[in-house]
Amino acid sequence: MNNKDIDEEDHPLKTSDVKALENNDKSGEKDLCIKKQSGLSRLSRVRTAAFFGALFLCLTAVFAFSFIIPCPVRPFSQRTWSIQYDSAVGYAFLATEDVNHDAVKDVLFLFKTDNTSNLNVSCADEGFNLPCSFLSALSGTNGSALWVRPVADDDVQLVECGIQNLGGVERAGCLIIRRSAFMLAIDSETGNILWETQTGFDATAIVKEPVLKISDVDHDGVEDIMVFVTVGDKLQSAVFSGKSGEQIGRNWSIGTEKSSSYYVHVTNSKALYVLFYEAGGSIAGYSVSDLCLNTAGPESKLLSIKHDPDWQEQMNISAGFIPIITSTSSGKILYLLSVPGRYYNNILVVKSEVSELLDGQKFRTLWSVNTTNILSKPALGYFKRDILSVMMELETGVNTKKVIIVDSYSGAIQWEVEMNLGVARQTPAVLNTGDHRSFFLFWGDYATDSNRTMEPRENLYMFHPSQLNALFQLSNHTENIIKFGATLFERSRHACYLLLTGPNTNEKPGTLTVSKRKLKEDISTGKVIWFGNGEVDTEEIRDNFFRMRYTSH
Repeated sequence: MNNKDIDEEDHPLKTSDVKALENNDKSGEKDLCIKKQSGLSRLSRVRTAAFFGALFLCLTAVFAFSFIIPCPVRPFSQRTWSIQYDSAVGYAFLATEDVNHDAVKDVLFLFKTDNTSNLNVSCADEGFNLPCSFLSALSGTNGSALWVRPVADDDVQLVECGIQNLGGVERAGCLIIRRSAFMLAIDSETGNILWETQTGFDATAIVKEPVLKISDVDHDGVEDIMVFVTVGDKLQSAVFSGKSGEQIGRNWSIGTEKSSSYYVHVTNSKALYVLFYEAGGSIAGYSVSDLCLNTAGPESKLLSIKHDPDWQEQMNISAGFIPIITSTSSGKILYLLSVPGRYYNNILVVKSEVSELLDGQKFRTLWSVNTTNILSKPALGYFKRDILSVMMELETGVNTKKVIIVDSYSGAIQWEVEMNLGVARQTPAVLNTGDHRSFFLFWGDYATDSNRTMEPRENLYMFHPSQLNALFQLSNHTENIIKFGATLFERSRHACYLLLTGPNTNEKPGTLTVSKRKLKEDISTGKVIWFGNGEVDTEEIRDNFFRMRYTSH
């Protein structure tokens, strides 16, 4: 007998009990397993349903955005357009801003005409006599008129656009000051008049450009405006509400002699100072805080306008201003420009003989350069990567000039070219490129032959520091150029230049033309002028310029 049989005989109940217990245990485990499998199955089905539900929602969203909800249509911009006005004269004013919110800048300009047949508006709509002046906005995409507004039937002393929140609207506006001492604010989006007011200026007052935007003096939630005028030999300031146009305070006689113009300087501590300069050679600085206090009255004491300690230390207490330059023997002061330095802004004093860069805090001369017979206001651009340079045009002889680019840190001349003068006398322009440098644009006539007795021609040239021996001729013009400018019509792309050509306000009316030209169009048809040694592939230079990218900064 084996051990199993012996065990069963000795314990006859043991085997059956054990089997029963084993069977019961197996049955329990089976029920538990069934229950667990059932729970897991239900959880799995829930997860599967959730997954497919989420997938369905995602596919529905993709389908909706792809096919049902249309993508925003990017406006088609014509490469070039030109709009003409008959029996008209133009003011030297061009401004660009996105008036109709299509992500493309539009063009604002001012002209005078008695021919209103194609304007859909007349001088009589505003009670003006013929001829009258119109402010107009043209679409940057095709040149069509977005709006036209009669603004004056006498002389316009000042027009300035891009003033934010003017009239209390949440966008930019334009300000116009007439010779008849009327000032009006216009909504740049619609052309509607936001407010109109009398300035109270004397009939002989000459308004200085631009207006100065100051803090909210009258506490109505909108920044206010300070205007400077000269009456005889006296310089005066006046403050007006940016929201309503009402005058705040009184006209204040600043007390300096007749000033040719002014410039606003931002100091190291971000304090604002107004620098008035005379053709004779002196520069006097006033804190915006002090100007507001004397012009707007006690309410301006509540403004949080700062003084700069370095500037206040140099204050002439008895005179009431800071003498930046008291006298000069190096020519008339023509322009003041802000030139960013390593730590704060410096001041470029442009004179008819020698120009100098002043330290923006201590007023000491950092460098000087010969600018005898300077022809136009300098332009700032980048010759080296991320280091500002100054482009100047200097008359050098009979119908000749020199274009120079000066390093803003050292005053060293980085590049120069001589050419015939031409007749445009327009301020140079700069377009910043994606390689952290700039295109420099200027007018003149670079003679490629020895014949210098030809009649002056008007050509637009472009220079880029990547090609030191190449000058690119973009286009030529025979019409009188009233105003020239270059800008990006779309952010970081669509580089164009603008021209306002025809008779100006001092000439007899004629055909006035506003035109936009895309830079790439002229590059593709322009001419490369090479004045270096050896052979050069002009097509390669043209292709490099054509592929150049631009930046808004």
